[in-house]
Amino acid sequence: MIGYYIHHQGFGHLARAMSICAHLRCPATALSSLDIPGPHPFAQVVKLPRDDQAGQVSEPTAHGALHWAPHHDAGLTARMNEVARWVADARPQAFVTDVSVEIAAFVRLLGVPVIVMALPGQRIDAPHRLAHRLADHIIAAWPQDLYAPPWLRVHAAKTSYVGGISRFDGRPARIRNRLSGGETRVLILGGADDSFGTEVDNCAQACPGTTWTTLGGTDGLWTAEPWPQICGADVIVTHAGQSSVADVAMARRPAVVIPSPRPFDEQRTTAAMLRRAKLATVVREWPDAQRWPRLLARALASDPQRWRRWQVEGAAARAATTI
Repeated sequence: MIGYYIHHQGFGHLARAMSICAHLRCPATALSSLDIPGPHPFAQVVKLPRDDQAGQVSEPTAHGALHWAPHHDAGLTARMNEVARWVADARPQAFVTDVSVEIAAFVRLLGVPVIVMALPGQRIDAPHRLAHRLADHIIAAWPQDLYAPPWLRVHAAKTSYVGGISRFDGRPARIRNRLSGGETRVLILGGADDSFGTEVDNCAQACPGTTWTTLGGTDGLWTAEPWPQICGADVIVTHAGQSSVADVAMARRPAVVIPSPRPFDEQRTTAAMLRRAKLATVVREWPDAQRWPRLLARALASDPQRWRRWQVEGAAARAATTI
């Protein structure tokens, strides 16, 4: 049995866990505060209590050693108790964390081998150094030749760079060719919990001959099956979350990438990788409407086959083999 902790923020951690666990050769249990609907590849789902619902918070970082472990928080106590009970009952061979320093440290203290999913950015603070040091193995879901940060190089002997993990790995990309003189189809991929792409109306008006569709975010449509829209877009506008970037890479579509603010410069770091490798048109923040015609033209002039460098094909299977 493998334990797999899934962070409740957004959808990307869950999508990655489902992709990886579909390739595991042994059963896996998901432990998360998320509601995980079926179908899914997990043998069992353990719903964890939330640890961020208290009105007052005292000493949440344990004097800088951790990210979140507030004093006298009933939710935190119940959460860790549930994890400990599952470990005692299931006796897992290993435990994957995506991501939590506190869960990684706690499970390791219970004597279980721990695999930590690394994230891009400036992960040089004390809690991240602790998690990476105690990890029995580290998985980085991006290509090593595009980004090998110093804080991971010190753990090179126990780090596997598997490439970007897309939930659509193995799905055929049914690309619709652009018609001569036809409209340019622009697809905005918003995050599960942000307002990315809220200025789309002004942008569309500034770009004659285009149609704009928004999926996700606070104002966009939601679909459990966005693959046809991703494949059918002429240009995709997306934030720099790991799952969204991997999905665009799998479809090999021209893209404009705009990193959203995230802790530890996670998305800015991913965007910098894409810019250096010339995989996408990258801008630092949402542009004024007048800039969009030129940005779309730049994206359309790019070679989408360069997305091969993101190494998405087989990435989830490589992660599962590593685990």
